[in-house]
Amino acid sequence: MADLPAREAMEFDVVIVGAGPSGLSAAIRLKQINPDISVVIVEKGSEVGAHILSGAVIDPAGLDRLLPDWRGEDSPVKTAVADDRFYWLTAGSAIRLPNFAMPPLMGNHGNFIVSLGSVCRWLAGKAEALGVEIYPGFAAVEVLFDEDGAVAGVATGDMGIGKNKEPKDSFTRGMELRAKYTLFAEGARGSLGKQLIARFNLAASDPQKFGLGLKELWQVAPDKHRKGLVQHSFGWPLDGSTGGGSFLYHFDDNLVSVGFVLHLNYSNPYLSPFEEFQRFKTHKLVRDTFEGGKRLAYGARALTEGGFQSVPKLAFPGGALIGCDAGFMNVPRIKGTHNAMLSGMQAAEAAASALASGRSHDALADYEAGWRSSAIGKDLWRVRNSKPLWSKMGTYLGIPLGGLDMWTNTFGFSLFGTVKHGKPDSATLKPAAQCTPIAYPKPDGKLTFDRLSSVFLSNTNHEEDQPVHLVVKDLGLQKSSEHDVYAGPSTRYCPAGVYEWVEEGGAPKFVINAQNCVHCKTCDIKDPNQNITWVPPEGSGGPNYPNM
Repeated sequence: MADLPAREAMEFDVVIVGAGPSGLSAAIRLKQINPDISVVIVEKGSEVGAHILSGAVIDPAGLDRLLPDWRGEDSPVKTAVADDRFYWLTAGSAIRLPNFAMPPLMGNHGNFIVSLGSVCRWLAGKAEALGVEIYPGFAAVEVLFDEDGAVAGVATGDMGIGKNKEPKDSFTRGMELRAKYTLFAEGARGSLGKQLIARFNLAASDPQKFGLGLKELWQVAPDKHRKGLVQHSFGWPLDGSTGGGSFLYHFDDNLVSVGFVLHLNYSNPYLSPFEEFQRFKTHKLVRDTFEGGKRLAYGARALTEGGFQSVPKLAFPGGALIGCDAGFMNVPRIKGTHNAMLSGMQAAEAAASALASGRSHDALADYEAGWRSSAIGKDLWRVRNSKPLWSKMGTYLGIPLGGLDMWTNTFGFSLFGTVKHGKPDSATLKPAAQCTPIAYPKPDGKLTFDRLSSVFLSNTNHEEDQPVHLVVKDLGLQKSSEHDVYAGPSTRYCPAGVYEWVEEGGAPKFVINAQNCVHCKTCDIKDPNQNITWVPPEGSGGPNYPNM
């Protein structure tokens, strides 16, 4: 690339990467503590909420602490859970599990059904009213370090770089946002967080685990709507050795969120998470809900599922990981927003204390030391064995054992101690020769759909003339292993149709349709050779979710 001019720089007390629940909560809390602290949030989405996707049923614990009077305001948190149901599915039946048999923490009464994107837009308004600067449409692509090796801020990406990696006429240099402390709130598998975990040796002894969450938003016929109904299910269409579950949430005016979560430690390379999601909607328990309805939106994102034993060290010189960059989702509850918000507040309090004492660029030891004894640690500790028991024992045995463990943890002890997860998700695929291909039915265009029409509903867009942001380190390895050994699982695990193997000149060629990418980062997680790296594209690229 040609020599580029130096970046302009701006100085702040705190820079936050990502305008999700944790980043916005951190910004608000900093300003609540001291209005004179200068805070900026850089957000890669075209606007706040554009890249936010979640179920979502939220535990209001984070909101209650951050904004104690929120219930008296006009907020997007309107639909309280009124009916809470759990089902075990077989191909032809749905067995309702009695609520009294569920561990107490699994109950959803007192929680709220929301569009998390709308909640984030509302929180952004709160932050800006306090004086927080928010820069949407700018992706943080580089961590800045000072002469002692401490994090000193981030740089946003250059705009107007062509596929040939040379500046175009529209070229604009990125900015350096320098800070005394930088908080990384990028969500699951954050690209900068991943680099920081490696640089500062932050990883826990147990690997982080992930799931892929797929979601559609429907407007249903009024007679099909059950406002406040929360319905979770597991079992069919997945087999007993493949972990995952599904949900329907009825909220607001005739809206239903329907989603499917697949644990990314599955073993059959022929499995397609997207197709399993479409199959789920045909079950007799749920299909009637959508008769006469209209699908409004679609999206997908990775979820952190490792829990307590996979949380990395959070603090390092000059900054900290918060939210899903740290991995605070409670897997059996399918909830992470409350912990994300609480972690943002805890990091903000540690940073404000450091700034008040005149410190900068050191590790926020109070945040690192305090999360385990806080509400976050207590929440994750009680469910720490649910995911590894499910993975090791399978659905039929692992879920009952996990439920038993949650019950005993209610009383302060576990029959299992702390179970290890084992292999990372990239190491769990079996060679294709050991597996049976899965024949998925064709979509009907009314209840079930293909990936490309679904991506259209995500409003995904990228500047076409830019470097591909899905970086394959070794194309030869992709052919010899991903294609020849595993039968090209990237063509199936990607929920957006980004990857294809096509014949060219009598040989298979790996094609990357980067324009389709919804930034779920499954490829970065699941590729069996860790040969694909997701990096941020040009700012504002990706999905534009209106209300997910």
